[in-house]
Order: sequence, then structure tokens, then C-alpha cells
Amino acid sequence: MEKETLEQLRYPIGKFHSPESITKEDLQEWIAVLENLPQRLSDLVTPLTDEQLETPYRPDGWTVRQVVHHISDSHHNSYIRFKWALTEDTPTIKAYNEKAWAELFDTRTAPIQMSLNHLSAIHAKLVYLLKGLSEEDLQRSFIHPDGNQETTLKENIGRYAWHSNHHYAHVENLIQRKGW
Repeated sequence: MEKETLEQLRYPIGKFHSPESITKEDLQEWIAVLENLPQRLSDLVTPLTDEQLETPYRPDGWTVRQVVHHISDSHHNSYIRFKWALTEDTPTIKAYNEKAWAELFDTRTAPIQMSLNHLSAIHAKLVYLLKGLSEEDLQRSFIHPDGNQETTLKENIGRYAWHSNHHYAHVENLIQRKGW
């Protein structure tokens, strides 16, 4: 497979880039993405067969099942990171090995409905929290231990809206390519 094509399969909506200045409209748009993801994702993947769920979205990529479970795991971790940043002074968050998590028994074999239900609950809590944050809250930040990069909560909202659309596009593009 051509390198450019593989890169397009890996990053179908491009890589995340935070705007220089994050506007109120950006935040509203990103929160809407987070609010709508659980239903959009459920509508996309629920009709798939077990065989389709076992299909990687790209060569050497995760299966659809793994992607669904990954989104749930990742967004659960993100919710915790928001809470830490709101209750601690610029905490260094706990990173997790997402590739290793994706290879765990539950991620490889569990029914996707478990993670769809979890994603629905965690996003309901996350969106409720985000809609109540003040401008001061949005400026709070955490440090990611990979590279000691400081991220504001404002930016992290955008990152997880991107993450939602990024993985949604993985599955949507696979469905289109396969004609499912």
C-alpha cells in the first residue's frame, strides 16, 4: 500500500491542530461533537455483523471492535484528566498504553454494546461538566508525561472532539470502502 494512502487511512481527518485562539464558538462546536458521538457511533456500528466488527479499519490497524472499545477507554481517561485539572494545580496526568489496552482480552472480544453504553454514560457526565465550566476553569491545565506538554482544558475539549471524529471516520471510511 502506498505510504500516502496508509497515512490517509491512519489520519482520515488529518492530525489535531489547536487553533491559535479558541473561541466560544469553537468550544460550543466541540462540545456538540462530544454530546452527539455516542449516538452517532452507535448508529454506525450497531448494524455491523461480528465478522465486520473483526475487520481492521486499515492494514495493521485495530478492528472495528477494538476501535469502539478504545474510544470508550480513552474518553474515560479524558474525563478523569478533566477532573484532575479542575481539582489539582496543573497535575501530571497518568498516561496509559493504549496499544496494550487494545490487545487486552476484553477489548478484543467483548460485545461492543458494553463500550457503547459506557461511552454514552461517560459523555453525558463529561458534557454536563464541560457546559458548566467558567472561562477560568477552561484555562486550568494538566501536564502529559509524554514530552511534559501542558494542555489547557479548553484545548483538551478540542482534542477529544477531534479524537471522536478521527475514530468515527476510521469506521465510516471502512464501511464505505467495503460497501457495507
